[in-house]
Amino acid sequence: MPKVLIAGYPGAMGRYATALVNGMAGFEITAGLAPTTPSESEMPAGAKLYTSLEEIDEGVADIWLDFTVPSAVNENVTFALNHGFIPVVGTTGLSGDQVSALQALAKQKGLGGLIAPNFGMSAVLLMKFAKEAAAYFPDADVIEMHHGDKKDAPSGTALATAKLIAAGRQDQPQPQVSEESVPGALGAQVDGVAVHAVRLPGYIAHEQVLFGGPGEALTIRQDSFDRSSFMSGVKVALQKATALDELVVGLEKIL
Repeated sequence: MPKVLIAGYPGAMGRYATALVNGMAGFEITAGLAPTTPSESEMPAGAKLYTSLEEIDEGVADIWLDFTVPSAVNENVTFALNHGFIPVVGTTGLSGDQVSALQALAKQKGLGGLIAPNFGMSAVLLMKFAKEAAAYFPDADVIEMHHGDKKDAPSGTALATAKLIAAGRQDQPQPQVSEESVPGALGAQVDGVAVHAVRLPGYIAHEQVLFGGPGEALTIRQDSFDRSSFMSGVKVALQKATALDELVVGLEKIL
């Protein structure tokens, strides 16, 4: 029976993940990590609750499920790999260099795991479709919209989408001739793709990709209206994590 440590269990995603794992046959939550221990928690009564990495006992769990914050995720996953945990990471904010370093560390330690920019099936499909469309429409902008409390901008999903569009292009996009009267008006450039981030109350997680061509346009959009939409992907990741022999990036790699 795989044992799971949930890092960030009191957070919005952490609470959904806790409820998910509590209901999964063959899985057991044995530990949780958060800067402060809340007075009420859905964690099982026998789970050990830690407030820092230094407190965590060796062998307390097999899988490290991370839904923390961008400022902590790299240190968390590095710790997990160095102490024999299999990481399943839903926290965004890792740079490309950090991901590469974590993959090298996982290889050194003989561990697998998953870093997922998004656990939502609709988001995974959007990224897949966007890469395919880029072969025919190299001119594209990514717009992502999230709740006002999201810590990082742009989102990990938007960054991954932009990189997939760049990889899917067979032709170069048209050169940008507009001049910004306000810096950033045309978006941030990610591998030659403009990415725009929106942070507003009332939103959860949404993304659209706008493709333009001579006389036509294509829009691909996904909407996550509730965080429960991410749990099917988390469930798949937990079920397959122990069989992975490398640290992979993207839920689509294990579907």
